[in-house]
Amino acid sequence: QVQLVESGGGLVQPGGSLRLSCAASKNIFSIIAMGWYRQAPGKERDLVAAITSGGSTNYADSVKGRFTISRDNAKNTVYLQMNSLKPEDTAVYFCNAGSTLQVVSGRGSWGQGTQVTVSS
Repeated sequence: QVQLVESGGGLVQPGGSLRLSCAASKNIFSIIAMGWYRQAPGKERDLVAAITSGGSTNYADSVKGRFTISRDNAKNTVYLQMNSLKPEDTAVYFCNAGSTLQVVSGRGSWGQGTQVTVSS
């Protein structure tokens, strides 16, 4: 089972940008899919973006055009570039890894999460 460690969260003003990183404990070349979820207080954990080993991506409608997921297999790291941030993007962001089905259903391996707060 892969261990995941997220970083890069913080406080940012509306309209600002952040880049989240998810470092895996083993070579991610063999991991079929990786994704980012987020969970706001009192709400369910929702899939934000996912990427397969082949580079195919998909995004939640709420972040399309603003967020970009990418992976660097050489660094065993997946990134989430977040631009034009809105207060409603405030949440704890979690990394998930596994098969495509596991990632889209939230049943892969989880990291501990990183807090993103968008506020003026």
